[in-house]
Amino acid sequence: METLERYEPLVDDFEAFLDACRRPLPSVVRVNTIKATPERAKAALDEDGVGWTDREWSDTVLELDTDAPGSTWASYHGWVHGQEEVSAIPAEVLAPEAGERVWDACAAPGSKTTQLAALMDDEGLVVANDNNLGRLSALRFNTERLGVTNAAVTNADARNFSLKPFDLDAFDRALVDVPCSCEGTIRKNPTTLDDWTMDHVRSVAGVQKGILRRAVQATKEGGTVVYSTCTFAPEENEAVVDHVLDEEDCRLVEFDVGLDARPGVAEWDGERFDESVRKAKRFYPHHNDTGGFFCAKLEVAG
Repeated sequence: METLERYEPLVDDFEAFLDACRRPLPSVVRVNTIKATPERAKAALDEDGVGWTDREWSDTVLELDTDAPGSTWASYHGWVHGQEEVSAIPAEVLAPEAGERVWDACAAPGSKTTQLAALMDDEGLVVANDNNLGRLSALRFNTERLGVTNAAVTNADARNFSLKPFDLDAFDRALVDVPCSCEGTIRKNPTTLDDWTMDHVRSVAGVQKGILRRAVQATKEGGTVVYSTCTFAPEENEAVVDHVLDEEDCRLVEFDVGLDARPGVAEWDGERFDESVRKAKRFYPHHNDTGGFFCAKLEVAG
């Protein structure tokens, strides 16, 4: 927890924040609407004797009273998919529509890819890319298990992603859920901070900037790009967005998902960012009993 003390100036009720970080996460699943309605999934859970609770901000996110959601019949049938609650935020914010062309720049293991496909009624195209060849098997497995048919899986460095294989001029929308220092996953992975270093934060921030820039370049004018991480570090969040606002023709826009959140920070460690980064949102564990998360929504201007 020592690493997290650097964020005390940013977080209200810091002791409650640390207490939440020490607790395990609730067991949460997303209903896969490609295969089942929420009502059908809930009925299957009832028949299995598994209690569930609606999460008010989303019709498809349920908290379960089991530590093994993958062992339920609903999961076996692909009607529900274990997905951390805050992980369901960026696809909801991107809000793709049926028939659109969407890029998931860092897609493995596929929770957000399959959520995007479900939001699109499995119509259109989701290009699910990941540069890690070893993680593509999990991505393919999840798309197949959940009945996704509108996804194409690619293995490329997102910073240099080419549109030529798809004969596209641009995507309608892009999701940029980048590799990060993962501080916000400490409730799921208690050892995640053991290897934390400032050098890693700085290094991964450079990669994040390159991926977000490419996403803006590859998205049509007026299109939407959502940037997200599961870390608290401003170096990987607001600083990355600030860099891309300087380098590319885009702007931040407001959004609301119905969860308690705090605005992005416009100043950190002596560095000032574009004031519009306050339109981004920080999700802290003690506010919604979730993991930590950061999300920003951009509109491509040209």
